[in-house]
Amino acid sequence: MATQTEPRIPLSRERVLQAAIELADEGGIEALTMRKLARALGVEAMSLYNHVANKGDLVDGIVDLVISEVELPASAETWDVAVREYAIAAHEAFLRHPWACSPMMGLGSTGAPHEPRLRYMEWLLRSLREAGFSPGLTYHAYHTVDSHILGFTLWQLGHSAAAKGATEQQIADFTSAFIPRLRADGYEYLAEHAEQHMAKPEDDEVDEFEFALDLILDGLRRAHEER
Repeated sequence: MATQTEPRIPLSRERVLQAAIELADEGGIEALTMRKLARALGVEAMSLYNHVANKGDLVDGIVDLVISEVELPASAETWDVAVREYAIAAHEAFLRHPWACSPMMGLGSTGAPHEPRLRYMEWLLRSLREAGFSPGLTYHAYHTVDSHILGFTLWQLGHSAAAKGATEQQIADFTSAFIPRLRADGYEYLAEHAEQHMAKPEDDEVDEFEFALDLILDGLRRAHEER
């Protein structure tokens, strides 16, 4: 008796982008090729071009997916609460997809941001302007918040990548040998800082992204009130 085969799921742009984002999450944007993507989907590479124009269109599409994961607060008691929620949600999305920060800062393959990015940018600008920020202060506030989200995330990911592959014992051995050399060479406060890294308790509740974000929001509140 012949066995029935399961119906093949039709290829679609949604399936292509979802498979692409999984490959990028696993190996980085550099590891994402049309050939690997086709293999993951079980199709010929040429069939992908029925759903994406080229590699640039593919990257634009998966960046849009990442941005769409950022939940834009619909309402909040105050502008600063809303912006705080927005920034944390964006930071967490970029941590889930470490490859996305760099292409996010570009204009994409078409030279202009797509709809998800436009909504993301417009939300922050509108939140500040409707809270009474002047156009000039909004200009600077937008860049400050946006650069903190992307810049801090890249900094955090860079440190994580540098430590990748090293065991905790290897890091501890390196640091314990390095700190005395710092002190011997006169770098007292750098040695103190390194010791703080090593001694930081696991239950330390200070989130450094949020710590810096709160400093930024405090400064924006003061600037808003003064103007």
